Amino acid sequence: MTHTLQHQAEIAQDRYGLKLAARLSQGSAQLPHDISERLRVARQQAVAARKQAVVVRLRPASSWVASDATAALNFGDEGLNLWSWLAAVLPLIALVVGLITIQVVQNDDRADELAEVDAALLTDDLPPAAYTDAGFLQYLKSANNRTVTQ
Repeated sequence: MTHTLQHQAEIAQDRYGLKLAARLSQGSAQLPHDISERLRVARQQAVAARKQAVVVRLRPASSWVASDATAALNFGDEGLNLWSWLAAVLPLIALVVGLITIQVVQNDDRADELAEVDAALLTDDLPPAAYTDAGFLQYLKSANNRTVTQ
């Protein structure tokens, strides 16, 4: 809504300027030559002295353009040079390497845990078939509960 009102105000200013310029042009035909030359020089000086658009570089790919009460942020052509390409690819490579490292470490930990269980089973006095017996597992659970409560 604000942009629409601002746009309408700019249109009204432009119309007023055109009407004023037309009225001044009509009256300038009746002026003497020396006055019309002074007006022409003054008009050229006014145009030269008006506010120029200011361009400020924010970063290599963008620019800030300001003129009177309006401003715009422009993103220029982002040509991918070597450094910007590396800056875009290196985080992806680091992520992939990190995920692979996590997978390898987890696999090694699982293998170590299984090796410990196998070694404990093979070096224990009980045969491995005892661990598959449901009654023996119940006995181990009850033995653990008795030692914890005492």
